[in-house]
Amino acid sequence: MKTIVTIGRQFGSLGREIGVKVAEHFGIQCYDKELISRAAKESGFCEEMIASNDEKPTNSFLYNLVMDTYSFGYNASSFMDMPISHKIFLAQFDAIKKIADEGPCVIVGRCADYALADRTNCVHIFINADEQFRVENVLKRFPDLKTEKAALDMISKKDKQRQSYYNYYSSKKWGRSDSYDLTINSGILGLDGSADLICQFVEDFEKAGATRVIRGN
Repeated sequence: MKTIVTIGRQFGSLGREIGVKVAEHFGIQCYDKELISRAAKESGFCEEMIASNDEKPTNSFLYNLVMDTYSFGYNASSFMDMPISHKIFLAQFDAIKKIADEGPCVIVGRCADYALADRTNCVHIFINADEQFRVENVLKRFPDLKTEKAALDMISKKDKQRQSYYNYYSSKKWGRSDSYDLTINSGILGLDGSADLICQFVEDFEKAGATRVIRGN
């Protein structure tokens, strides 16, 4: 196993749970919320600060500044002048790259596919599902939500946040099939079926030579 698997997901589609299943199959680590601890440890930010900005959209229009400073190397002065949301994005961006350097793993969310766009040993997956399937999963996960409407409101809010975050920081479109190598409807295949399909895809990918065409940034 040499491949890094990144998973984007709609809220309530069991993306994390599927990622964990895939990681268990291959005997590798799955990073989701674990990325927050890793980024905090390596950046010096407290976990609470990173968690509060995790996969949240920014209201700033400094995208070009941030990506230019990242591309050409940012110094202490330029870093200090950045909004906190950009600093946290860069902290997670750096953590994702370092994790990928350590070997095969599964990384859930946080623009991981974009952070690793220059790697040829990655497979990028997106998990979606029908509304009712996601509502049922959200109600199970959050027992304090008493109605389907409350679950739908949370789903809508979370998806909008993830979409805004991804579309802002990456050059691709969140959830659109041509942004990924494989999209899966977990509402049809379920948890185990979705994980099995990804595992088969990864195994076939490795048999084909464990390399991929680099997408344009």
